[in-house]
Amino acid sequence: MRQQAAAAGSGTERAAGAERAGAERAGRLLIVRVDGEELVTESGRTVAGLLLALGRVSWRTTRGGGPPRGVFCGIGVCHDCLVVVNGAPDVRACQRLVRGGDDIRTQDGAELPA
Repeated sequence: MRQQAAAAGSGTERAAGAERAGAERAGRLLIVRVDGEELVTESGRTVAGLLLALGRVSWRTTRGGGPPRGVFCGIGVCHDCLVVVNGAPDVRACQRLVRGGDDIRTQDGAELPA
């Protein structure tokens, strides 16, 4: 049984068992990992949109353990929404579309490429 991840109708749900395979076959849904948790989400959504649908408004900290950051401008200019995607740091979450199999991680300060 799937659990609703955030608000009803958010289009993002926790993945479970056989429903994962059905979601992948449907083509409109994708399986991704966010900070180690496997989720089913809709295709066509940005990483920032996915995180916001999960109720997360911040997902990185500034260098040196500074304040939490999330989406600020939403158009890729401010670089506040940085995350690590598939081992690549400093990915702008507001610009990157979610793809099936993505491994999205919270970024802590400035990170070097994996």
